[in-house]
Amino acid sequence: MGKRIVVALGGNALGKNLPEQMIAVKHTSKAIADLIEQGNEVIVAHGNGPQVGMIQEAMTQLTRVNPEKYIPCPLSVCVAMSQGYIGYDLQNALREELADRGIHHGVTTVLTQVEVDPHDPAFKKPTKPIGAFMTKEEANRLVAERGYTVMEDAGRGWRRVVASPKPQTIIELDTIESLVAADHVVIACGGGGIPVYHTKGHHLKGAAAVIDKDFAAACLAQQLNADILVILTAVEKVAIHFGTPDVEWLDELTPDTAQRYIDAGEFAPGSMLPKVQAALQFAGSARGRLSLITELDRAADGIAGKTGTVVRG
Repeated sequence: MGKRIVVALGGNALGKNLPEQMIAVKHTSKAIADLIEQGNEVIVAHGNGPQVGMIQEAMTQLTRVNPEKYIPCPLSVCVAMSQGYIGYDLQNALREELADRGIHHGVTTVLTQVEVDPHDPAFKKPTKPIGAFMTKEEANRLVAERGYTVMEDAGRGWRRVVASPKPQTIIELDTIESLVAADHVVIACGGGGIPVYHTKGHHLKGAAAVIDKDFAAACLAQQLNADILVILTAVEKVAIHFGTPDVEWLDELTPDTAQRYIDAGEFAPGSMLPKVQAALQFAGSARGRLSLITELDRAADGIAGKTGTVVRG
């Protein structure tokens, strides 16, 4: 009997720009189709770090060139734009891959809003990297010229960082649930979802933030009552002492061992740490749920218990 699986795609599954993305989604679709071919219900969430940064940079340049014609574009709107164009490429690639295998499922992208707390302390301490990697000199220039907050990202370079509040509720949950029940593969919570909060009446206002896609995927998996959360990344397993001769690849993580490693600083804040925390959040949310962290090409093997790091609550 198949499982209900929420898959969180990392940046390596989507590429860093539009040409790379069109190539990457074809490869990514094969891994997702493997899970569907096994009889599982699959819901896909994805990141948008490079893409949303690219969109906001383009909109910023337009306002500089012609401020009378173009107005600044809120970050929440940039997230919505990224959901649309990533979903467009991904759903078409996945539909084609399934059809080539003789599997006839609808594939749908849902423009997804995710409620956040406007008083979340994250708004006072930006930590979420977006946009392209930069040298320290480029980052310093953006700090001076635009007042950006920047940080070094896991030894890979410098990036702009924005607020990353925790997701509370998936606004379009009923729509997603209905589509899954109707045998659709659903792409939702793109880029962690469009961050919104309630104001007067029933109005939802966009927040100047980007929600971490791993936490959004965990929230989506919980509220959809999924069986498994699969967080796909660039490595086959979670490791401690990563990047050293003493590296140790982990087959399993429990809350106690994970917390010990977190306290020891084993997981990079801009990289593996949110994946482990999100995996723990979902696995611990109800009996029988588990999370899996592995690389894209090993997703099906991971579900079969052959590889990856299994996270239990």
